[in-house]
Amino acid sequence: MSNEILSDVSIDPTLGGTLRRSSETLSVQLTKALGARIARGEIKPGDKLPSEHALIDAYGVSRTVVREAISSLKAKGMIATRHGVGAFVLQATPSVTLRIEHSGLSVLGDIMNVLELRIALEVEAAGLAAQRRTAVQLDVMRALLDQMADSTLQGEDGIAHDRGFHLELLRAAGNPHFSALLEPLGELAIPRASLDLFAQDSVARTIYLQCIGLEHENIYRAIHDQDVKAARSAMRQHLSNSRERLRQSLETQSGSKKGSDNP
Repeated sequence: MSNEILSDVSIDPTLGGTLRRSSETLSVQLTKALGARIARGEIKPGDKLPSEHALIDAYGVSRTVVREAISSLKAKGMIATRHGVGAFVLQATPSVTLRIEHSGLSVLGDIMNVLELRIALEVEAAGLAAQRRTAVQLDVMRALLDQMADSTLQGEDGIAHDRGFHLELLRAAGNPHFSALLEPLGELAIPRASLDLFAQDSVARTIYLQCIGLEHENIYRAIHDQDVKAARSAMRQHLSNSRERLRQSLETQSGSKKGSDNP
């Protein structure tokens, strides 16, 4: 099961694995469900969270969804993970950190805000990656783009490969703080992970994904050629286009809905 948006059922955060109607992604739903259990004291500070397998069985979701939810709870400062041991609930303490709530990314304004943040960070990161990338990092980015193209041909959205490409680019920039700021968002940094823009139009969806693929190719080529200016320009163009595509698509959907409501 993928981290898709459910239009008919969702996890009820107050009733464990019970399902109800919602339009949120599975990882957001699971994050809320586990967060609610922690808030109610069902899982106390110091307690270990159920294992991945237990959560998969309890909520009927995939391993990817579970890991996204764990990443979200960790980013919120609610849990800590210990390698080879598991995840443990932390004592709630007041803190000031830079974090973006996953649940807010179902709201258009917040998705736009995240895109603005990404423009500010990733444009410069692309330029640095063009200077500092290694041959191995280039190979990883190339493989991810090839996998994303294959996903498009198979009618899939390629979100994981899209996210992987951007994360590898951030690592190639040679500054760990870039990826530290954006990695906790997981796949929700990718707009189409939160909003299914072309659920009813497979042709438009394919064209949309092909445009995204071409933009990624332009970024990759500039980094491959170590063209700093072109890398920054290609990244700015890609993220600005993403913002504009999102705005136009939602305006179109809003107009269609108004038309159907007023025959």
